[in-house]
Amino acid sequence: MKPSILIVDDEKSIRDNLAKYLSGDYTTYTAANGREAVRELTENSDIEVVLSDMKMPVMDGLELLQKVREDNRDVVVILITGFSTIESAVDAMRRGAYDYLTKPIDLNKLEITLKNAIENKKLKSENILLRQRIREKIDATSLVGKSERIKEILDIVDRVSSTKATVLIQGESGTGKELVANVMHYNSLVADGPFIKVNCSALAEGVLESELFGHEKGAFTGALYMKKGRFELADGGTLFLDEIGDLPPSIQIKLLRFLQESEFERVGGTKTLKVDVRIISATNKNLEQLVKEEKFRDDLFYRLKVVTIEVPPLRERVEDIPLLLDFHLRRFTEIHNKQIKGISKEAVKLIKSYCWHGNIRELMNCIESAVVMSVGDFIDVDSLPPFMIIGQKDQPYGKSSRNLFDIEKKAILEALDKSKGNKAETARTLGIGLRTLYRKLNQYGVDI
Repeated sequence: MKPSILIVDDEKSIRDNLAKYLSGDYTTYTAANGREAVRELTENSDIEVVLSDMKMPVMDGLELLQKVREDNRDVVVILITGFSTIESAVDAMRRGAYDYLTKPIDLNKLEITLKNAIENKKLKSENILLRQRIREKIDATSLVGKSERIKEILDIVDRVSSTKATVLIQGESGTGKELVANVMHYNSLVADGPFIKVNCSALAEGVLESELFGHEKGAFTGALYMKKGRFELADGGTLFLDEIGDLPPSIQIKLLRFLQESEFERVGGTKTLKVDVRIISATNKNLEQLVKEEKFRDDLFYRLKVVTIEVPPLRERVEDIPLLLDFHLRRFTEIHNKQIKGISKEAVKLIKSYCWHGNIRELMNCIESAVVMSVGDFIDVDSLPPFMIIGQKDQPYGKSSRNLFDIEKKAILEALDKSKGNKAETARTLGIGLRTLYRKLNQYGVDI
């Protein structure tokens, strides 16, 4: 795909001749002044470089540069100036212009400047992407464990890394399905490409279609410019479709076509686009049951599950809990600037005995809460949420404990009620110190 350039000059002959000269290597747009240029930038999000004259009516080159920077547009600005305004052009470079050219324009220098500008922009984008990937890789190291189930997952990841097979990751909420997708991408043939994520349950049907496939200008009310979808952004890499079980039927059809043909059209468009994208999807639902209920296409289901990975709930990999505790303890002590050396044996025993309806996500929330609330060098039972002690085994499976503070408050109030307000008895029932009880009562606004 050719880079796109916007040529801005109030002299029609200059901008038309430049557009014609550059049209072989670039997609060119033109504007007669800065105001028109801003409109073109809004309507054409693919513009990478603005080549603008300094002196123009309505809005000049410096004002256009300022507007581009205020809007935080990822666009390179090159200014064209007469000899008498070189000082202003140099000043403009200090404000963020990439370079300037003097009139009459040396076409050879123009070509070199444009080439360097685009390469510079590409390098910056790659550096940003590289930093993002490094963060993703660091996060991916939290796929820790020594259980057979984790070893099986890592074995599958290793075996499919040299392929582009579609992968379906299944498991309860909070088990780390996205983490598995991260590890799979960064160990694949397309590890140097982008890793784009979409939560299929978080967006309305119309919005989701536009997010996935993009849209053309004027495709619907509010579509003021062309927008690339996640499939285009993921070209050469991986697209991770989370909560795939919530995909609307109309989009299921378009996704099936992409998996079969590797092509699609933007919303409101007629041009067929082809991209090279590896699909990884995830769900906490039973897709086979949805197929039986005719809520999910069977042909799409079989296309998605070329390789299937089952991520186990935390209660089925209890032997991994000490490793997870160590990893996240180090992580949260650094985040919250705490000096905590470890977790007591009694606290570890309690953590391992808890049922963890919310899986690793709930465990992480618990550890972070304990790190924040701990007042000593070690996290002890007193630092853990009381709900872990009171009635945890009576909680029905599947009822997520994501709001830990509400559950903890409820447990404390129930214990207080049973003890008829006796604080010492309440603390003994909860298995925490009296000082910890008072601190938590104050935290939850309970009248002591």
